[in-house]
Amino acid sequence: MSLIVQKFGGSSVADAKKVENVADIVTSAKKNGNDVVVVVSAQGDTTDILIEKAKEINKNPSKREMDVLLSTGEQITISLLAMAIEKRGFSVISLTGWQAGFKTKSNHTNARIIKIDTTRLKSELEMNKIVIVAGFQGIDRLFDITTLGRGGSDTSAVAIAAALHADLCQIYTDVDGVYTADPNLVKNSKKLEEISYDEMLELATLGAQVLHNRSVEMAKRYNVDLEVLSSFKNVKGTKVKERVNVEKLLIRGVTKDDYTARIALINVPDESGYAYHIFSLMGKNGINVDLIVQSYGSKSKKDISFTVPLDSMELATKILKENQERLQIEDIKVSDSVSKVSIVGAGMQMNPGVAAKFFEALYNANINIHMISTSEIKISVLIDKKDSSMAINSIHDAFFE
Repeated sequence: MSLIVQKFGGSSVADAKKVENVADIVTSAKKNGNDVVVVVSAQGDTTDILIEKAKEINKNPSKREMDVLLSTGEQITISLLAMAIEKRGFSVISLTGWQAGFKTKSNHTNARIIKIDTTRLKSELEMNKIVIVAGFQGIDRLFDITTLGRGGSDTSAVAIAAALHADLCQIYTDVDGVYTADPNLVKNSKKLEEISYDEMLELATLGAQVLHNRSVEMAKRYNVDLEVLSSFKNVKGTKVKERVNVEKLLIRGVTKDDYTARIALINVPDESGYAYHIFSLMGKNGINVDLIVQSYGSKSKKDISFTVPLDSMELATKILKENQERLQIEDIKVSDSVSKVSIVGAGMQMNPGVAAKFFEALYNANINIHMISTSEIKISVLIDKKDSSMAINSIHDAFFE
């Protein structure tokens, strides 16, 4: 008998009809002789609706109370899905994050999993029950409810699969696998049969919406057999695994991330250790920095430009302005009208000319580049946001003719 963990996102359980569809998928896996643990997200736009309700009461609520509120979305889904499965004659139980044994750190709204006490999960499975777990949540050492942040349900599912040594973790979504580009933006995008953990991690980090990067990172660490497939189409999905045939494709995907911002520090001291002071300040405040460019200004001065997630832009700007005089920053310029466009593929390590083809595609589309970053398996550029859709189509055409 195999143990399968199945995760269903908000679009897969958005209404009663879709909940019934998920119940059919889950019970089909059980009928085939598998033990099944199901992880679900809140229905449809429930999380956004709850955030709006909070704002109606308090524009700046505490993160602890937001976690208490937002965790209820998944609790609604687990109970509804359990009812649908009960109706089909199967033994089933729904569990909140804390009931399922999720212990987390105390950083509310973006908690990290410390461990999962699998005692309850194993006990329910031994009684031949389908177990439904609320994703995205856990409790800290004070028994306060915490949530795991964006993509938290993906992370919950992979964490359970790792803790229970599951044979397979299936991530069900509204697309039928991982594509070479967002099929909603690039018409001739192609579905991949398989992709490596490293490639998927880069794509997820660089803007692909199929899987959250924390879940992929965890799957790689614990060697979880991962599959992305559709809740609505009974077709083969995409396998995410350690080793794939990198000779088939130079690159695996093209992505764009419109949720990024550029910060430029103008005429700062050209001194040893200066960059350390800037970026340690960002790190201490939990701000992730991505692309970085340093250029010389004038009179022993230099300019430093870098990108941060769009939702960190205001905090980063505030911190820099508070320290502007101490850090001798002449001017701070901020822009949210930029986009990060990237290609990812392990195959590019062994194929010269990939970078040239990438930049040629942007040149042919008459797109100007502001910043460039490279690694062994990716190339990223920062461009004007208005050009991002045209850019990914031009790049995709160049590599996937």
